[in-house]
Amino acid sequence: MADLNFESDAKALDSLKIKYQSLQSEIRKAIVGQDDVVRNVLISVLGNGHCLLVGVPGLAKTLLVNTIAQSLGLSFNRIQFTPDLMPSDIIGSEILDENRQFKFVKGPLFANIILADEINRTPPKTQSALLEAMQERKVTAAGKTFDLPSPFFVLATQNPIEQEGTYPLPEAQLDRFMFNIWVDYPTFHEEMEIVKATTSGKKVSIQSVVSGEEITFYQQLIRKMPVADNVIEYAVKLVGKTRPGGAMAPDMINQFISWGAGPRASQNLIVAAKCNAALNGKYSPDIEDVKAVAIPILRHRIVRNYKAEAEGYTIEKIIDGIL
Repeated sequence: MADLNFESDAKALDSLKIKYQSLQSEIRKAIVGQDDVVRNVLISVLGNGHCLLVGVPGLAKTLLVNTIAQSLGLSFNRIQFTPDLMPSDIIGSEILDENRQFKFVKGPLFANIILADEINRTPPKTQSALLEAMQERKVTAAGKTFDLPSPFFVLATQNPIEQEGTYPLPEAQLDRFMFNIWVDYPTFHEEMEIVKATTSGKKVSIQSVVSGEEITFYQQLIRKMPVADNVIEYAVKLVGKTRPGGAMAPDMINQFISWGAGPRASQNLIVAAKCNAALNGKYSPDIEDVKAVAIPILRHRIVRNYKAEAEGYTIEKIIDGIL
């Protein structure tokens, strides 16, 4: 068990930066490239948030989540979301045991890290059961409430192509995710490395670098980090600028956006900025840290109108415009 008695919060933050570097080198054994994706997933873990990973099939999203779970020393379950999946399939259900007594059998949701694969393929009823668990970190079955393990994270994946037969997540449910992370194709040299590594029969073993107890400790430590008022003001103004018709909204937002981000975006910007600062060895976040996490936090909370789509304005381009 790790020794978590540090002389000061500053020393504890120093230890977090060292842990992060160890995590990076461990994850790189199995994952080539995708450094920004790994960093953002780890920021959401430290910020006690959930992630939505969006990318075409075959970009190692599942391997990435599995590798991160192993390096964090946490239990991991993958749930393949399909159109016939019911809430009881993920939460668990009551069965009659040999003594004719009802017994609750826990479903795959009872793990530290859940990979919700292709979350938009399952009906709203099952999506809602998962999203309740994400928000409350507990589930209700047969009139009883069960706490989920701590720490608890949902990393959901979504395929941006093939929308036939899917149930897109409504904006209110998307807002539950701290980050919307775009997983892109590897570069030519990264793909060369991937092909070499995966066609040679070489096995990679991932060592656990951080325990669940340490993650909980670092989450609480990050919450205690001081933030200057001007940084909070910048984050709140940035979110305010995304709301069309608002006092702070620039012309571009009024022209191209139907709905802006809510207060949860402001909260997530500050928590993620604290995590980003800590991983960079700083003891307090600044405006640059807010800018560094703005796109994955705002991307799924802003709704473009038809004019933006017709004129080829992407959400990223609009966020860059207000940054």
